[in-house]
Amino acid sequence: MKDETHMAPHLTKAANPDWWRGAVIYQIYPRSYQDSNGDGIGDLLGIVQRLPYIASLGVDAIWISPFFISPMKDFGYDVSDYCDVDPMFGTLADFDAVIETAHQYGIKVLIDLVMSHTSDQHPWFVESRASHDNDKADWYVWADPKEDGTPPNNWLSIFGGPAWQWDARREQYYLHNFLVSQPDLNFHNPDVQDAVLAATRFWLERGVDGFRLDTINFYFHDAQLRSNPALPKAERNSTIAPSVNPYNHQRHLYSKNQPENLAFLKRFRSLLDEYPGAAAVGEVGDAQRGLEIMGEYTRDGEGVQMCYAFEFLEKDPLTAAKIVRVLNHVDQVAADGWACWAFSNHDVVRHASRWDLTPAAQRLYASLLASLRGSICLYQGEELGLAEADVAFEDLQDPYGIEFWPEFKGRDGCRTPMVWDGAAQNGGFSSAARPWLPVSGDHLSKAVAAQEKDPTALLHHYRRVIGMRHAHLALVKGAHSDLMVEGQVLSFKRSFEDEVIYCAFNMSDTPATIAAPQGEWHTIGTEIGSCGVAEDGKIHLGPWQPSFLVKM
Repeated sequence: MKDETHMAPHLTKAANPDWWRGAVIYQIYPRSYQDSNGDGIGDLLGIVQRLPYIASLGVDAIWISPFFISPMKDFGYDVSDYCDVDPMFGTLADFDAVIETAHQYGIKVLIDLVMSHTSDQHPWFVESRASHDNDKADWYVWADPKEDGTPPNNWLSIFGGPAWQWDARREQYYLHNFLVSQPDLNFHNPDVQDAVLAATRFWLERGVDGFRLDTINFYFHDAQLRSNPALPKAERNSTIAPSVNPYNHQRHLYSKNQPENLAFLKRFRSLLDEYPGAAAVGEVGDAQRGLEIMGEYTRDGEGVQMCYAFEFLEKDPLTAAKIVRVLNHVDQVAADGWACWAFSNHDVVRHASRWDLTPAAQRLYASLLASLRGSICLYQGEELGLAEADVAFEDLQDPYGIEFWPEFKGRDGCRTPMVWDGAAQNGGFSSAARPWLPVSGDHLSKAVAAQEKDPTALLHHYRRVIGMRHAHLALVKGAHSDLMVEGQVLSFKRSFEDEVIYCAFNMSDTPATIAAPQGEWHTIGTEIGSCGVAEDGKIHLGPWQPSFLVKM
């Protein structure tokens, strides 16, 4: 099942321990990618089946969302066994097949590691809650109530309500930053750190190339359990459900982002460094200090290789001015670090809908993403231009959406199954009578099979922009400079060694004219709609058109 036409470029990169710097990472939500056994749920062998397609995109790596044993109250982000595959996704042998097949195509494999919390069904927690004096009594965050019986402080759960749950066995509260069924591990206990690092090593020995670290800034809590201060209303800018969720009413000084995390990340990085080429990207969940934390956690050799914050995952339109503001801020607070950018993932409304993008705008945004300094993540179906699916309340699975419906409909709309063939049952995702989430009827016309036959389809545009990025090291790992905004036109330069590329993007539906950069330049990227310098010495950009020039 090897496809030699797509293997050669990746095999060259595979020998590079810094493969992650500027890599294109394709996120797979396994429940919704491909069902290989007809039970309505995507699985690991389904991923194996679709790896030739993934290789055809030209990506460097895949990131697979959790597939560990779990009661699935939060769809795998509540782990009950870090070192095994949940039967709904297959077996460890199936995972080995994913690794082997991906590596045959020169594709790296990152897996989603959830270390800040476990399921309440994890054996560690079952033992911990049994008594005050067992071997794991201090493996989770336990606290006595206040004199009046209320929780020890005001910390809130991201899923709504207090972050503390009373446990009658221990007559104490335990901390859960997420669901009640997701108790937080106590990273102040060195034994806990050793245990999660042992699980990390298990997968490294199995052949993974690295990890996406869920909620990387939540590992430690304030040991004194101090209450968080209020957050002024004007600063409540959380990416997910900012208005309906009381979590966004606090400045989370003490429930996360603790300084002790830096020492743990050094330990984690030391483990990765035992496996040449292993890398990790951390999810920084903080609406106010995300970029600063990204800088702290990715300083060269000090923590993980990459982090992403949520600036480009927000609901507010992604304007040229905002991009320049964010990238300049990164230069101030994370100059020695490395960002990983994405416009969509499994936690936010798909960006085609979030920003109400026309097909032409989607093409420009793909070209823009592939031009940014940093690594980039693409979310399954993004390359097809899938919009957010409309999931009826009775079909919802996401506890977040069920809790805050209808003001916030949760994350199921971005998690509906991938569409492979619009004429096939369930869009080719599954032969089951009823998949775990319904396939969106609006997605069927954008299925892979139809786009493969149409040379003008968005799918081919994604392949071309990824190919252009790989063809120019300045776009992969070069510096950026001269960030400018002229009306709705964003421009900057990317440079690496003796290659300099000028990038401009008309982020509007009206034509725009800008001055060309000084010097001699050659147009590149014509296959993705790039325009060059006109005879009058200016660049005339059509609506949603880019310009890519390489310095002669």
